[in-house]
Amino acid sequence: MSQASAWIRRWARHVQTGADMLDLACGSGRNGRHFLALGHPVLFLDIDLSGLTDLQGQPGVELLAADLENGSPWPLGNRQFGVVVATNYLWRPLFPHVIRATAPGGLLLYETFLHGQENHGRPTNPDFLLAENELFERLKDSFHILAFEQGEETEPKPSCRQRIAAVKR
Repeated sequence: MSQASAWIRRWARHVQTGADMLDLACGSGRNGRHFLALGHPVLFLDIDLSGLTDLQGQPGVELLAADLENGSPWPLGNRQFGVVVATNYLWRPLFPHVIRATAPGGLLLYETFLHGQENHGRPTNPDFLLAENELFERLKDSFHILAFEQGEETEPKPSCRQRIAAVKR
């Protein structure tokens, strides 16, 4: 199992003890597993939960399979979380839901690909690549931005990424 993103590990220590976490489009759950190990209850949300069967029934774990891109209603209703994490995932229609799902005072950690990534490999579809400063612009009115980074990087492999850590006002 791969470890949590370095960005997520860096900011995890800023999360209030015991705060509940939403791992959005979690894949195998590497980021949520990190928060679970730190004592946070975690809701793992993805269309395919087959990489999480080992977590079934564990204390502090909630697994929810949902297609977030098919136009169905947001599966979490009005639930809010002390920390919301999304990495390597972009579906722009979800931004209002992600903002609402972050509780006041809660931390949003978002990290995904930026235009230019198509020069390094997948994803290449511009629908799945952030524009320059996009996360900052989308969040600046609802969040206090703690950190924002974007650009080309070489480690762990060449890519173009954008990431933000922000506290909900």
